[in-house]
Amino acid sequence: MARRTRRASRANDDEIDSPLTGWALFLPAALFLGVFTYYPAVATFFQSLFSDPKGGRAARFIGLDNYRAMLDDATFVHALVNNLWFALGTIPVSIALAIVMALLVNRALPGRALVRMSYFAPTVLAMVAVANIWLLIYAPQIGLLNAVVERLGGTPHNWLGQPDTALGGVIVVTIWKEAGFFMIFYLAALQSMPPNLAEAAALEGASRWHYFWKVTFPLLMPTTLFVMVNAVVNAFRMVDHILVMTKGGPDDASTLLLYYIYETAFRYWDTSYAAAMSMVLLAILGVVAIGQFLILDRRTHYR
Repeated sequence: MARRTRRASRANDDEIDSPLTGWALFLPAALFLGVFTYYPAVATFFQSLFSDPKGGRAARFIGLDNYRAMLDDATFVHALVNNLWFALGTIPVSIALAIVMALLVNRALPGRALVRMSYFAPTVLAMVAVANIWLLIYAPQIGLLNAVVERLGGTPHNWLGQPDTALGGVIVVTIWKEAGFFMIFYLAALQSMPPNLAEAAALEGASRWHYFWKVTFPLLMPTTLFVMVNAVVNAFRMVDHILVMTKGGPDDASTLLLYYIYETAFRYWDTSYAAAMSMVLLAILGVVAIGQFLILDRRTHYR
């Protein structure tokens, strides 16, 4: 009886170790990625090489003409520069705030559960709902921000209606929404750290600041790499807040790259040119992601 059991167990192990089992487990994910990721990317690239079919005129091959047109498109260049400033304004601040909030709620403090919930609450709100909330805050006449400014002795300002503050206003909204989301990952990483590290550092007389930079922050690098990749993608795919709050204005001061692609494709119906810009956006994200892995992975300590 025992011999039959061992034979049956060995047969089951052979079935699990079979290459067909691995391919069967891999196939659903491969099909999903192929249909919804790789095929649209390839189809978009081929579409960018053709002109738009209009009326009775069929699409014709134009090569790289759409890509050459970007060099003379002032709005595209302006949107790209705006997006770079948007990324520089949102990514470092969101990550820094997420780490600070995670360190705060990881400690024993009164009402810790309530603080955690308040930090994470903006994340569960819909993007359009967040944009409408901040529209009321930024409103020129009845907005909360201008009321505070007036109480402090300042003069009211049209925050979203002036070119010098429109993009900054959207940056603040994005930081407010994303920091709590990133905090969850940092909090999980902090709670997975062995407590004996802090005990050993305390016995050696290390200060909290020294312990954070020499122990905590290096151990958070895998989480930082993951969060930074997501933050970069979020910075270049922002369209909801722009559509609701500023519509790219005034004078394209808050136009971001994806919003310009959206307008080109669905407002002006120039889908081929929008496809070319989408490929440029994809290339930018790919280069940045590779750079992040090459630079940060060397400083990452996996446990």
